[in-house]
Amino acid sequence: MSVREEFDEWAADGRDKGMEARHWHTAKHALARMPVEAGDTVLDLGCGSGYAGRALRETNDAGAVYGLDGAPEMARNAASYTDDSRVGYVVGDFGSLPFADDSVDHVWTMEAFYYAADPHEALAEVARVLRPGGTFYCAVNYYEENVHSHGWQDTISVEMTRWSRDQYREAFQEAGLYVAEQDSIPDRETEIPDESAFPTDDWETREAMVERYREYGTLLTVGVAP
Repeated sequence: MSVREEFDEWAADGRDKGMEARHWHTAKHALARMPVEAGDTVLDLGCGSGYAGRALRETNDAGAVYGLDGAPEMARNAASYTDDSRVGYVVGDFGSLPFADDSVDHVWTMEAFYYAADPHEALAEVARVLRPGGTFYCAVNYYEENVHSHGWQDTISVEMTRWSRDQYREAFQEAGLYVAEQDSIPDRETEIPDESAFPTDDWETREAMVERYREYGTLLTVGVAP
């Protein structure tokens, strides 16, 4: 199944809103770090429900936000949730972004980059569209060090790329982006039951659940265009 088919199904089932609720726990902290100024142009890759772009318009007064998703139903849903003429949505591919060279100030992606058919090609495209000094904020929960994410591939038909922290850094640098920062943002909002509640349907031990959410959380890698 293609990315488009998989996530069109998710959109039709209303799972885009569920993703938004889960991702917001850590996404809001990463978004707060983005140096978006009034009038800046922002591209949201794999926008899903479009929550990130709307948040940047509300809090940073971004000049224009474009949400790109590979699934038409996702983009359609995002548009229906958005009442802002400066936020638009397009259907597209990470490996061929429909934007001119040096036309975007900041690029954001949350839990979507690893769906790129060719992540190196996607990074080259990000570097191409970014203006000098522009930033790329790439947030993922599916990464090598997060051992609790390794089984996720078995639950989805789309092929995913699982890189380590070092592989993200190296790939950013190969694409010509400086790595300004990289760290893990803990999820402190997902409720973790008392020890007496374990094992649960999803977790054998409380320690494992604490490790997944409070320690590994979301890996954020920030690249800057020269």
